[in-house]
Amino acid sequence: MGLETPRIPRFFLLSLVLSSSLLAAPKLRLSTAAVGPVSIATNSNGTAQTVEAYNIGDGALSLSVAGSANWLVPGVGAARACTMASGTCIPIQIGLQTAALAAGIYTGTVTVSDANAVDAPQTITVTVQMGGGVPDRVELFVPPNGTGKFPFATNSQVRSSVSTQNGQPWLSLALEGGGSFSFVYSYAVTANGREGMGDGTYDGSITLSGSTFAPDNKRIAVTMLVTSQPIAQVAPQRLSVRMAQNVPKQTKYLVISNGGLGTLAISSVAVAITGGGTWLTSGSPIGLLVPLAFDTANLAAGKYQATVTVATNGANGNLAVPVELEVVAQSPPVLSFRGVVNNATFEADTPVSQGGIAAAFGEQLFYKEPLRTPGTSWPTELGGTRVLVNNQPVPVYYASYDQINFQVPYDATPGSVEVRVERDGQRGNAVSLVVAERAPKILTLGATGYGVIVNYSDGSFPMPPTPGIPSHPAKAGDVLVIYAINLGQTTPPIAAGAAPPGQEPLARVVPTPMVYFNGAFMGTAATVTPSYAGLSPGWVGLYQLNVVVPEGLHSTNRMPVYIDMAGVKSNVVNIAVE
Repeated sequence: MGLETPRIPRFFLLSLVLSSSLLAAPKLRLSTAAVGPVSIATNSNGTAQTVEAYNIGDGALSLSVAGSANWLVPGVGAARACTMASGTCIPIQIGLQTAALAAGIYTGTVTVSDANAVDAPQTITVTVQMGGGVPDRVELFVPPNGTGKFPFATNSQVRSSVSTQNGQPWLSLALEGGGSFSFVYSYAVTANGREGMGDGTYDGSITLSGSTFAPDNKRIAVTMLVTSQPIAQVAPQRLSVRMAQNVPKQTKYLVISNGGLGTLAISSVAVAITGGGTWLTSGSPIGLLVPLAFDTANLAAGKYQATVTVATNGANGNLAVPVELEVVAQSPPVLSFRGVVNNATFEADTPVSQGGIAAAFGEQLFYKEPLRTPGTSWPTELGGTRVLVNNQPVPVYYASYDQINFQVPYDATPGSVEVRVERDGQRGNAVSLVVAERAPKILTLGATGYGVIVNYSDGSFPMPPTPGIPSHPAKAGDVLVIYAINLGQTTPPIAAGAAPPGQEPLARVVPTPMVYFNGAFMGTAATVTPSYAGLSPGWVGLYQLNVVVPEGLHSTNRMPVYIDMAGVKSNVVNIAVE
């Protein structure tokens, strides 16, 4: 059996676009990255909040802070004993000068900086609820036998009394968990289109009491609209973008989905810019994706507002999405804290292997149009941009304004390393990344839960039949090719940035990983030894495992599959089996 799989769509493999000890330096940590929501009475200033900063590295921190809104007044206090842990902390004091704010929910950020520290700058998101977060009215569209939810937050627990006009128990309020800061309680109003409730409008109410914040003690009028039509939903519900002046246009997307029945369609998209201008334009929808182009050419630094209205055939009609663009001056590149991740699952705080493929996220990383490495080997500079691991340039595959994909050197010493981006000679901040000998990750087909796993015989994906994708369930005896990253060095070894050979000696991984079917959470696993496990010929940092689907698997659309390599398990993905 050969190794090539010429039928695999190359765009899935192009989703990959998608050493020494750590240098002595302070390393910044914060006790929390989010404050609030804090409920504040209208015409009042809020109580000052405190976040603790501390150093898990060497030397000493020298912090500065800046707020993104005029109602945020941050400052740095004198070092003192930590209140939430042992050791010494520096208090970041956040004043809330909110008296001039109208009723509503406001979010800003506090940036904590230290030019000499690793993992700096970091941001603290601060949310305030002027007049409280309890709504006066909630309207929920739900399909028959379906459920709709509306979340809100309070700063104390409340008691509730629920009533419905028809006397049926379709309405409820539930405490869904505490927040991350200062006793935030997360509630959800839930409306359930119960069996027998046909299309129509149903009214009810929830009366809250017992809150220490008086404005929360109120009656919420609730309307449930049960409909057999499509129900349009959008993510994100608010879009915030930050860009430097005079850089290439950036495209972001609104994802429209159907929470109801029937087929949802977009009929038009309209952009209304507050105060006029042309910095935001909409392209033609791609299915249910709405592309939005942001252009900072000739814009002064500051914040700009707009509203994007998406008209649909949904029962709830148009979706209005507030958009904010923050324009900042050009600066050296900035990597986000915990922004260097593996390029398969993109999970923060997980290791990347020696020779592993990583994605670095941030801003001002690249000032040209997105660029991919043109050849089969990866250079250490792409369009004037380099990635440095412990100050050494490493192979780079893809570069854009907010993302760069690179390969960790095979000889990087396991442990913590520093990663920086250098753009046109300007070197940016350092963030930490943990490197491991191996940290296997199976590539995934977006958010579907299915892996980039290909049937060797016909190039199809073992998943339920899916429009636009060659797909059908696998069966016993089929040969599957599992594509993965971060399996570590091979025998014979391969140099970083180099494409592996397509003939013997092939670049195999040692020890040979095992592939498990149906053993992720329950049941008896079927264990298979790959006939080949190593680098995929011609692809830098991409591994493939060739396995035969074993006998005896039950028929299912979601069979869990994962890799175990010397006790190190990969992420779990799904395949369909018949």
